[in-house]
Amino acid sequence: MEYIPRLKKKYQDEVINNLKNDYKSVMQVPKLVKICLNQGLGSALSDKKQIEAAQHEMSIIAGQKAMLTKATKDISNFKLRKGMPVGVMVTLRGDKMYEFLDRLITSTIPRIRDFNGISDKGFDGRGNYTMGIKEQIAFPEISIDKISKITGMDITFVTSTDSDVESLSLLKELGFPFKRNDDAEKKREKEIEAKRKEEEKEKLEASNNDNEKSENEEGVDNHENSNDLDIDSDSSEEPLKEIDK
Repeated sequence: MEYIPRLKKKYQDEVINNLKNDYKSVMQVPKLVKICLNQGLGSALSDKKQIEAAQHEMSIIAGQKAMLTKATKDISNFKLRKGMPVGVMVTLRGDKMYEFLDRLITSTIPRIRDFNGISDKGFDGRGNYTMGIKEQIAFPEISIDKISKITGMDITFVTSTDSDVESLSLLKELGFPFKRNDDAEKKREKEIEAKRKEEEKEKLEASNNDNEKSENEEGVDNHENSNDLDIDSDSSEEPLKEIDK
């Protein structure tokens, strides 16, 4: 029996049936053409070990050998010469593309720190969607004990349509966890931020009140001490008066 990736089978059996009503022909239903992974090396340009590590990690993540991208011209300000490696990239198609997408949706995205949904603002106006991963340790294939530096990457999903709306519908059918309501999410974040500021303000006012209270208590103590001194001075004058008499 021929092996078919799970998401590829889902696209053939479910996604096409769900989207074909919007088109005159089944052949017009948008599909995923390729997935491009790209990582810039940044400050690691002069570190050969870091370049090799980035290439190895990208190969493990994608399941396909990563290729080094090289500078096309000299840039003196960046100490960059033509031909120097500046990044790592992989292009996935066919079954490997669907396998990577399945792992990304089911395993990697839920492991992203503070994840609350993917934004739908990453479309380029031509039906392609790009998202960023800030830490490569989100991929279960990468062991945090074996890496020397936390790096991120960009993942671009290229579709067969030029419409962002059609591309969004396709990615949602494939299982992308987009934010359902950005306005509600922004409102909730604003409420949380306002509540945090209010708590900080209350703490500041409470600390100021405590300081004022302690200062008042010190003033009262000083006043009582001065009264005691006055009483002592009055009592010391009485024997002198008796002697004068």
